Amino acid sequence: MNGLKLLPVVLSFLLLGAHFYRAGLIPLAILCVAVLFLLFLKKRWVPRLFQVLLVVGAFEWLRTLYFFAAMRIAWDQPWGRLALILGAVALFTALSALVFSNRKLRRHYQP
Repeated sequence: MNGLKLLPVVLSFLLLGAHFYRAGLIPLAILCVAVLFLLFLKKRWVPRLFQVLLVVGAFEWLRTLYFFAAMRIAWDQPWGRLALILGAVALFTALSALVFSNRKLRRHYQP
């Protein structure tokens, strides 16, 4: 059942991995997938690490949003839909960090 609760976290990291892969940053894409294996450790620091990484990931999506929106504005192309989609992905990634405030998950990661 905890696996289902962690689904937003896994999805967020897979999306980040796909983002880095498409940008040609293969080591970061591999790292996004590899870090998911830390979810199997029952250590107190695991939820905090993932919360920090998810917030950093949300900032990466916002950075990407700024970059692509600026590029589209410079080319005089529509950018509203792009902003909406990337903003939603950034929000989803940031809110995925709240998964670890679940009582059962907190108990799971206590030593």
